[in-house]
Amino acid sequence: MAANNEDLFKNLVSHCKEYGFVFPSSEIYDGLSAVYDYGQYGSELKNNIRAYWWNSMTRLHENIVGIDAAIFMHPTTWKASGHVDAFNDPLIDNKDSKKRYRADVLIEEHVAKIEGKINKEVSKAKDRFGEAFNEEQFRSTNPRVLENQAKVDTINSRFKDAMDASDMSAVKQIIVDLEIVCPVSGTRNWTDVRQFNLMFSTQMGSVSEDASSLYLRPETAQGIFVNFLNVYKTGRMKVPFGIAQTGKAFRNEIVARQFIFRMREFEQMEMQYFVKPGTEMQWYEFWKTTRMKWHRSMGFSSDSYRFHDHIKLAHYANAACDIEFMFPFGFKELEGIHSRTDFDLKSHEAYSGKKLQYFDPELNESYVPYVVETSVGLDRMFLAVLSHSYCEEKLEDGSERVVLRIPSFLAPVKAAVLPLVKKDGLPEKAREIMAAIKADYLCQYDEKDSIGKRYRRQDAIGTPLCITVDHQTLEDGTVTIRHRDSMQQERVDAAKVSVIMYDLLRAPRID
Repeated sequence: MAANNEDLFKNLVSHCKEYGFVFPSSEIYDGLSAVYDYGQYGSELKNNIRAYWWNSMTRLHENIVGIDAAIFMHPTTWKASGHVDAFNDPLIDNKDSKKRYRADVLIEEHVAKIEGKINKEVSKAKDRFGEAFNEEQFRSTNPRVLENQAKVDTINSRFKDAMDASDMSAVKQIIVDLEIVCPVSGTRNWTDVRQFNLMFSTQMGSVSEDASSLYLRPETAQGIFVNFLNVYKTGRMKVPFGIAQTGKAFRNEIVARQFIFRMREFEQMEMQYFVKPGTEMQWYEFWKTTRMKWHRSMGFSSDSYRFHDHIKLAHYANAACDIEFMFPFGFKELEGIHSRTDFDLKSHEAYSGKKLQYFDPELNESYVPYVVETSVGLDRMFLAVLSHSYCEEKLEDGSERVVLRIPSFLAPVKAAVLPLVKKDGLPEKAREIMAAIKADYLCQYDEKDSIGKRYRRQDAIGTPLCITVDHQTLEDGTVTIRHRDSMQQERVDAAKVSVIMYDLLRAPRID
């Protein structure tokens, strides 16, 4: 990662705390590792992202409904899902630094460096040849690209074979052969690779001797699968149909890092789409395209996203990919799209003894549907939005500002109403305008400090509009609207503020 990106990310983390977006949990007791609290602006931004996802799923798709399943589930659920036996991370320790790492991440990061060399070659050639450049031909003929691509393919193949065979000694051997060093100690003094189950366990019951062992759910998907029949029958659903859910999940991440990117308590936004067997790959491609459109609707550059196909498929999948986002620390998973086959429903059938089948009136037969899943981390989505929006900007007059260019429809505070001075009836007029818009939008009233300082405060929390009330307002009923990104100002009729806000702040259409 480039030094400037490291510094920028550190500044973003500091900004999140200073301006009420994210706080370390239990900070007065020195915090709790990899657990964070969302502050007054962070919780609003998080709510807005969640609502945008929810509405996109349940309003734009007439055959998708939402539920809210409990965090606690019968413990057999996790036996049926495979989590008890197979929900593990391969971990490795460096004996010199005493630091622990995920072995798969070390290998993936090594591969990413090689892919970076390939992309650098492609970029240089593109600059050299201009419009005449044929990237596909260059990738398939350039010796250096082919050499590096062969290295990537070999590593990926070895890693897939090792993980498929659960051969942790082979995983370690890959790390040894690639001469991967510990980022802290710089040495290759590694322990063996071990598997570690990520589920938190707890107990339910008033007396410890009589208590039942439970797990905090590591994903929200199983709450959807066990409610398949309930929703299908009460909602009169017809295949293909989807069930969406948002909610907390818990994983005992040993290697938790990069701020809120990887936490022990996090929130997922998942949708399970039930389809006729044999059509799952068609729907898998459909949801890849649909979900990328959703991400792109926020206005971030296309270079910020890429698809990454899974090398090792989960035990339930026959196809899987990630939508990766360019965070300050590189491309990382933002959303997973998986073709889960009929593994989950069939497994729950076997463990529960209940039939989890759909009766198809067109075929006049019953079958266990296949499932295509879309799963995005809300906290990672939050970090992606802030990472892309955070900007340290030097202005023409030599001054500087920090601005969050959050998509306007997601911004925590939509507008600030600012009387130019605290006298001459301006506060009263500003309060009138505030009262007219606060029922529809979260707004702030601020009369403290100079107007310039107030603008900077609103820039720092990402407020798209500042509405300034001055003496001219009392004369002709107009106000000044200042736009966050451009800092341009326009004079408008105060009576039209609500209409202007609606046009500027509504969520984008997704075709």
